[in-house]
Amino acid sequence: MVRQQDQQQEVTLQRTARAHRILDAATLLILRWGYDKTNIEDIAKQAGVGKGTIYLHWKTREDLFKMLIKREQLELAKDLRQGISDDPAGATLYGIYKHYTRALIKHPLLKAFLLRDSTVLGKFARGEHSNPAFAARITGFKMYLEFLREYGLVRTDLSVNQQVYMLSAVVMGFYFVEPMMPDEFTPPAEEMSDLIADSVQRTLGANRGTSAQELQRIHLTFMSYLNQAVIAAETQLQQELEN
Repeated sequence: MVRQQDQQQEVTLQRTARAHRILDAATLLILRWGYDKTNIEDIAKQAGVGKGTIYLHWKTREDLFKMLIKREQLELAKDLRQGISDDPAGATLYGIYKHYTRALIKHPLLKAFLLRDSTVLGKFARGEHSNPAFAARITGFKMYLEFLREYGLVRTDLSVNQQVYMLSAVVMGFYFVEPMMPDEFTPPAEEMSDLIADSVQRTLGANRGTSAQELQRIHLTFMSYLNQAVIAAETQLQQELEN
């Protein structure tokens, strides 16, 4: 019985490792050629598996890509957690968006997804605003703001929905204007992260100081929330990759 369980566990581990290898291959090819030009045969060849093997994991190319985005979002959340964990002021409005935008630098596919970059995403970029993934990101923005409002770190003279709109406009505006600007006006990626965070803070931040004791309490509370969110997302992804 124990041996049978060990064998089953080994099969599950091999299946999960193979799924990650396929997703790695898909990421590489989509960033190189774009979603529309990347087919299952190419992904299978890059991953070193048969075409039929990919269909053991996902029924369609679209299903594979959705899983890829879920994995990217989880990895970004882990990077965000690490950045905030190492920064005593990381859970402030400024800190959250500084570390979020710096984490995004490491995930170009997720940045393309965020910006609906049709060069990378092709037809997958169209119609995305109405789907559950987009709604989930908006809900995430709202939860961050509600948390910060509770601790007096965000203005309360505007509704949360108004602030979500303003926050989205500020952050997305930086990325949309980037390709239009001459090189001499375009800051390096990390400097842009600081500029985004500063703009968000100036737009929505509460006009009051925060003591070191308050910052520590906010930091611990936010890290607890972020840890729970990462663990839940990691568990869900693992279960989906195993099935």
